[in-house]
Amino acid sequence: MVARCRTVAFQGIDVMPVDVQVQLSNGLPAFAVVGLADKAVGESRERVRGALGALGLSLPAKRITVNLAPADLPKEGSHYDLPIALALLAAMNVLPPDALEGFVALGELGLDGALGTVSGVLPAAIAAHGEDRGLICPAAQGSEAAWAGDAERVVAAPTLLALINHFRGSQVLSPPSTRSVEPASETIPDLRDIKGQESAKRALEIAAAGAHNLLFIGPPGAGKSMLAQRLPGILPPLDASEILEVSMIASLAGQISEGRLTRQRPFRNPHHSASMAALIGGGHRAKPGEVSLAHLGVLFLDELPEFNRQALDALRQPLETGQAVVARANAHVSYPARIQLVAAMNPCRCGHLDDPALACSRAPKCAGEYQARLSGPLLDRIDLTLEVPAVSPADLSAPSTAEPSATVAARVAMARDIQRDRYAHTGSGGLSRDGRRVVRTNAEADGELLERIAMLDAAGRELLTQAASAMHLTARGYHRVLRVARTLADLEGVEAVRRPHVAEALSYRRLAFVR
Repeated sequence: MVARCRTVAFQGIDVMPVDVQVQLSNGLPAFAVVGLADKAVGESRERVRGALGALGLSLPAKRITVNLAPADLPKEGSHYDLPIALALLAAMNVLPPDALEGFVALGELGLDGALGTVSGVLPAAIAAHGEDRGLICPAAQGSEAAWAGDAERVVAAPTLLALINHFRGSQVLSPPSTRSVEPASETIPDLRDIKGQESAKRALEIAAAGAHNLLFIGPPGAGKSMLAQRLPGILPPLDASEILEVSMIASLAGQISEGRLTRQRPFRNPHHSASMAALIGGGHRAKPGEVSLAHLGVLFLDELPEFNRQALDALRQPLETGQAVVARANAHVSYPARIQLVAAMNPCRCGHLDDPALACSRAPKCAGEYQARLSGPLLDRIDLTLEVPAVSPADLSAPSTAEPSATVAARVAMARDIQRDRYAHTGSGGLSRDGRRVVRTNAEADGELLERIAMLDAAGRELLTQAASAMHLTARGYHRVLRVARTLADLEGVEAVRRPHVAEALSYRRLAFVR
């Protein structure tokens, strides 16, 4: 007799069905797990043995073979403990033979029979719901699984014993309930805290309105990091579909706490010592990197030239396609990575290139060497580049008259609403390069769609043509100027992109850093 239990494997954000098959046969007692299982799955034998022993059950004196089908799909993680244990209990006739039909199970077993949390419960629950199946998971993650849409078919148990009693009819496990969605945090710093830097605040507003990439260049203490940290406070909150997109990645990374989802856009701030695997994703189990954890939010890279150059150049493809692809010999794992890149850097290593009293003796040569760490193709993907000068003592001592984040956020929300309505009516032209995701912001518009929505007047087109020739803009740079100009028009609430919009957009393009 072969007992079965359905579970899942993860390839990036994709959920692959896995059939756990358990057979008890005559022969010397043994417990074998086959089906391209990694070490964590192989060690499940001892966790299952210990959990059953805690319940007063011993393994039968037979040959136990566990097959994880399909056999050529890599199996990784500790979430296979529970489905293996359940299929084994069905083979031992502890559970009714049909009890596990119509369910997907995942969870880690403790030696005392307790069910521990695992990664990926939300995407597994969504996949199970799509197949009209229920989900069996640890009790601590029942609220997370309930977000898939059918809480009545979620069985969330604290222990293996409670699960056995539930299926045998001697105990009823109540369906979990979803926790309330956390609103955008009120603890985000406010823009009114920043004195001076009006040009930088303007650039930050433009970046937020169109989801454009942004680079601040300035001396230490000019407020570059403070500005970036206040960007989430002026971005619109996530809508319902975006919440699920972001939460599925957070679930795979094990970062959903108590089943609570949030409307706040992600803000990731990795240290400049981060490796390419940490930024893009990878490692032994190809986990999502910072660029995917910032999906639909902000990736802030402070001290940009200090990052590993190979890691920075690996960002070029995600910035262009919105996907982070981790290539392996036997598989290509893809994670969503539609991010808004915000970076900050000093003009040189000492940071005081513009101040002769503080600059080092190697200026300006040191600035050229420092800035040369950034490749041209990466800089070409940044829409807005702005110098942030040191704050003057007069600005520091003057009372703050800056606008609060709420006022700026209202203008950003208006511009985003215009873009959402525009792209909702673009039909197939509004589809992104992968043919699945709909364009939502100006930063994502490309090709024929961008030409159609830019609508330059004659003076603006003439200026852009002349500037593209004089500034030696690449085709990518030309299109990014168009996108920023479109956003500037949206902030004004006008349909046509005029010459002043093009002129301001061009002012944010840089030919070279060293002055």
